[in-house]
Amino acid sequence: MAYIILIVGFALLIKGADFFVDGSSNIARLLQVPPILIGLTIVALGTSSPEATVSIIAALEGNAEVAVGNVVGSNILNTTLVVGVTAFLYPLMVQSETIRKEIPFTILASVALLILMSDIALQGFSSNMITRSDGLILLLFLSIFMYYVIEIGLKSRKNAANVPAPKNISWGKNIFITIVGLVGIIFGGNLVVENGMEIAFSLGMSETLVGLTIIAIGTSLPELVTSISAALKKESEIALGNIVGSNIFNILFVLGASATISPLAVNDKVFSDVVFMIVLTVVLLIFSRTSFKVGKREGVVLAAAYIIYLVYIILRN
Repeated sequence: MAYIILIVGFALLIKGADFFVDGSSNIARLLQVPPILIGLTIVALGTSSPEATVSIIAALEGNAEVAVGNVVGSNILNTTLVVGVTAFLYPLMVQSETIRKEIPFTILASVALLILMSDIALQGFSSNMITRSDGLILLLFLSIFMYYVIEIGLKSRKNAANVPAPKNISWGKNIFITIVGLVGIIFGGNLVVENGMEIAFSLGMSETLVGLTIIAIGTSLPELVTSISAALKKESEIALGNIVGSNIFNILFVLGASATISPLAVNDKVFSDVVFMIVLTVVLLIFSRTSFKVGKREGVVLAAAYIIYLVYIILRN
C-alpha cells in the first residue's frame, strides 16, 4: 500500500508543479514581466517546489538526512541525467550569461554548502550540522542571486514593454491553477516523505540513501519533464536555464529554509556526494564552453555518470 501512496504522492508533486508553473508563468505574462525573468525565477522555483516541500516537511519531522540527501541527490540528477537526456534529444544552446555567471554561481553555492556543513573538520565539533545561522547565510546568498536576476529583468524591461499583453489569458483562472498546484505540491510532498521513509525502513535502507535516490528522482521529475518539453520545442536556453536555476534554488532556498526552520544533521557519507556534485557542475561548465552548447556526446557522458553514481551509492549503503 505504501508503494501505491508513494506513486500517488509523486503524481501530485509532478502535476502540482506543472499547474504551479503554468499558472504563475501566465500571471507573469499578464504583469508584463520579461521572459528571462520568468525562466530564472518562476519556472526554476516552480520545478524546485517539490524539493522544497519534501525537504521542509522532512526537516520538521526530524528526518534531516532525507532533507539534505534530497537536495544533493536532486542536483546531481539534474546535472547528469536531466541535462544528459535533454541534450541527447536536442543539443542545448548555452547563453554567455549562463557560462559567465549562473553556472559559476551554482559552483559557489555548492562550495559554500560544503564549507558550512564541515563542522568537524573546520571547527572541531563532535558532529556536522547545517545550523539556523548556516541556513540564514544560504538565504543571504539567495538574496544576492535574486538581486542579479532582478537586474537582468530591469535591463530586459524595454524589450518586454514592446510585447502586447496576452488577450486569451485570464487572471482568475491562472490564480486558481497556481493555488491548486501549490496545494498539490504540499500534499504530495507529505505523502512522499511519509511513505518513502516507510519503504526505506522495510527494505533496510538508510535515510540518506532514500533521499539521494527514491525521493531525489521523484522530486526531480518536474525538471526533467520541463526541460525535455523545452528542448523538443527548440527552446534549449530555457531548458538549461531551468536546470541551473533549479540547482541554485535547491541549495540556497530549500536547504536554507529547511535549516532555518530546523537545524539539519549531516551524515558523513553525504560529503562525497557534495564533492561529486561540485565536480559534475564544473564538468557541465566545461561542456557548456564547447561552442556554447551541450551536444549529444556530452549528454551521453553526463547520463552515464549518473548511472555510475547510482550504482556507487547503492553499493555504499
